[in-house]
Amino acid sequence: MANFEPFTIVKSKESLKGKTLFITGASRGIGYEIGLRAAKEGANIVIAAKTTEPHPKLEGTIYTAAADMVKAGGKALAVVCDVRDEKSVAAAVAKAVETFGGIDVLVNNASAIYQSTVEETDMKRYDLSMSINTRGTFLCSKYCIPHLRMAKNPHILTISPPLQAATDPKVNWFARYCTGYVFSKLGMTFVTHGLSEELREDGIACNTLWPRTMVGTAVVQNLLGGEDSMQKSRSPLIMSDAAFEIITGESKTTTGNFFIDDEVLLSVHGQKFDIGQYRLVKGAKETDLYPDIIM
Repeated sequence: MANFEPFTIVKSKESLKGKTLFITGASRGIGYEIGLRAAKEGANIVIAAKTTEPHPKLEGTIYTAAADMVKAGGKALAVVCDVRDEKSVAAAVAKAVETFGGIDVLVNNASAIYQSTVEETDMKRYDLSMSINTRGTFLCSKYCIPHLRMAKNPHILTISPPLQAATDPKVNWFARYCTGYVFSKLGMTFVTHGLSEELREDGIACNTLWPRTMVGTAVVQNLLGGEDSMQKSRSPLIMSDAAFEIITGESKTTTGNFFIDDEVLLSVHGQKFDIGQYRLVKGAKETDLYPDIIM
């Protein structure tokens, strides 16, 4: 991995036991793993997603995810939520508060991905990614903020790339990948970055988290290279473990950051921490892994 300066995340005295996490797109993938990690600590998990019926290529529904959260030791609420629809988001947030008494953590994870150049992108697909990624992050944050203000250690964590992807000419993620999709993902980052200052006085932490390497999810399996990419990816557990360290940090000091998964874990646990445990193929070298598209 690239060199970095270790940083300190001051841990909150508040545990996740009894806390409520509202996670968009938590029926599978990274969102699911973040919920499961928190459920093991006794948290309440709100699975806010659209998947109510099994998909032939994608495992998991909001109901199977909820059952897994309960089995892991937490409580769960499966709620149908379309992050593009204001009424749907407002109703999901209201149901979460009615069920668990409040919201302590919002994880903006729901995302739509596609791969095509500007010329080849139809506007329906462009609008879909913008409405789910950027607008969905804005909308879910808007409705959760009043409840986060009443929490003891509130966090907004968004699964989106660091601003480096937009500002470093050597990276130029736009040109290397897909301009429309990248724009929508960086929109999530800009919303969260803006909120970090808007909500600083409220003590609500607002951060982003992104993987250094490709992460082996159904998206990678089906859209980004198939089995070869899976073999050169890390497990989604690295993202859930990193997310856990962030949202258990002191919200008044752990804010305004663009976190990278392995940097979080090495900073918290020390440089000798075994990052290799997250490789999907045991024994693979770090140099064998596919770097994420912005790295």
